[in-house]
Amino acid sequence: MCGIVGVTGTDKSLSILIDGLKRLEYRGYDSAGVYVNDQQGHDYLVKRPGRIANLEAALGEEVHGLAGIGHTRWATHGEPNEANAHPQYSQDERFYLVHNGVIENYADLKKEYLSDINFVSQTDTEVIVQLVDKFVVESGMSTEAALLKVLRLISPDSSYAFVLMDKEQPDTLFVAKNKSPLLVGIADGYNMVGSDAMSMIKETNTFMEIGDHELVIVKPDHVTVKDFDGNEIDRPTFKVDMDANAADKGAYPYYMLKEIDEQPAVMRKLVQEYFGDNDIAQINEEMLKDMANADHLYIVGAGTSYHAGLVGARIFEKLCGIPTSVHISSEFAYEQPLLSKKPFFIFLSQSGETADSREVLVNVNKHNWPSLTITNVDKSTLSREATYTELLYAGPEIAVASTKAYTAQIAVEAILAQALGVYMDKQAAKDFDVKHQLGLVANGMQSITDSKKKVEEIASRYLSKSPSAFYIGRGMDWSVSLEAALKLKEISYVQAEGFASGELKHGTIALIEDQTPVIGIITQDRTAGLTRSNLEETQARGANAITIVSRHLAKEDDTFVLPDVDEVLTPLLSVIPAQLLAYYTSLGKGLDVDKPRNLAKSVTVQ
Repeated sequence: MCGIVGVTGTDKSLSILIDGLKRLEYRGYDSAGVYVNDQQGHDYLVKRPGRIANLEAALGEEVHGLAGIGHTRWATHGEPNEANAHPQYSQDERFYLVHNGVIENYADLKKEYLSDINFVSQTDTEVIVQLVDKFVVESGMSTEAALLKVLRLISPDSSYAFVLMDKEQPDTLFVAKNKSPLLVGIADGYNMVGSDAMSMIKETNTFMEIGDHELVIVKPDHVTVKDFDGNEIDRPTFKVDMDANAADKGAYPYYMLKEIDEQPAVMRKLVQEYFGDNDIAQINEEMLKDMANADHLYIVGAGTSYHAGLVGARIFEKLCGIPTSVHISSEFAYEQPLLSKKPFFIFLSQSGETADSREVLVNVNKHNWPSLTITNVDKSTLSREATYTELLYAGPEIAVASTKAYTAQIAVEAILAQALGVYMDKQAAKDFDVKHQLGLVANGMQSITDSKKKVEEIASRYLSKSPSAFYIGRGMDWSVSLEAALKLKEISYVQAEGFASGELKHGTIALIEDQTPVIGIITQDRTAGLTRSNLEETQARGANAITIVSRHLAKEDDTFVLPDVDEVLTPLLSVIPAQLLAYYTSLGKGLDVDKPRNLAKSVTVQ
């Protein structure tokens, strides 16, 4: 949440900042701002509430610089207005700071050190920049020393990514982080800082990692990394293979629709990357050994990734025979359950930067338990810090509502489970031709996405004007119901819930009123009749029933009929109509599909 970009050493600084912020807008769009300095006595601070477009419109022709910092905000402290937008600045207007994260003890710092300061914002960020200024002005410290002192005063539970500029050293970016993601970009004759590689990929594909509790000094021609004791650290660079144009919408009106349509191609890409000409996926054998030696698999995720984990757990248990449980990362981090003797952890994260999941991984590493991150972003924090990494190969996902990352996570879980099961000599895995099945899935996805008109009609007729809706199913269909309901509620603001259909009669059916949409997902042979019976119970109370059904289980009046694939992979198809229903419901209500209120894409605060 929130996005940072900084640059020093080029007269293109302002355009680089704006372009970087546009690429980071998925992280937050409550407000935005930039500070630039031309290093000849002129500097400019421009901030605006709302989207990047508002900031861009406010930039006069006179605004220019050789270095600068920018920020797009998701509000944590204070309402989203111009005063609370970043960069925040010191009372003497010497220091400017952008910040992602939350300073847990900011109120205590403010009370102890800054009682004489007239604050202009409600942010914890202003406390930090005022502290730096105070230590420089009153104690005669250098900017580097003052920032180090402030960093030591910040509670270790805090999360932050800081980029600080000093008007008296206008070519220098002072950078530090803890828990929140931040990278250095090494460009041709100038250097950058950004929340992720995507914000800088148009300028460079060479990056440098920043570790927690490090201070990094970024100059146009040099980057220095130090620990908090002032010791320099030799930090190698790495390259990221990413197409800068892959994040463009092209002819699509919204990223979400583009990303829904990309899912068949993602399935084919996964087959290509993991199998090539082989029938069994090429998976790290050392990782397979660690997983086979485990007595329990723990899948950890948040939001959509948690839902993908629910499906994956059933696949692992069926193909590998290893007990597998799924945990919400924010709960696991602070209420860790009793663990087995030989655990193996699987972290699911589209961005690889999810703060709650990283909190769990830090503890896992303390105990030297083996771990795997399945992510869309190579060399992201969770990727770097886990024992092993497997990639989703889904390409940039920009819309806040995750679509192709969800299906890619399930597909990679299936690929991995089949490879592990074969490694363990499990017959169920040997009989499961995941490579062929993913080809069928890709074709099935294509046929569903090619039938958008019907989905749009159903959304308009039943969902656009309804205040609430329910998805129901059993087993894997229930897992998909949770994800389907999340998609609908997060972008259309319909109060949507996913329920195990057998639980309806234990209380939830009291919420069914005349015309309430109830969407039944029916893809599992053993439970198809039961879910249909539960759906009829809601119809008897006046519900409008909509069905998403596998072809071999379909009846004449079913709403959406899916091509048949192996039962464990039906979630890859049944979720597609749900994604499209959410999209067209939001579109029909005149909402911003890609940027729903109060939400951001990458959740980097706890």
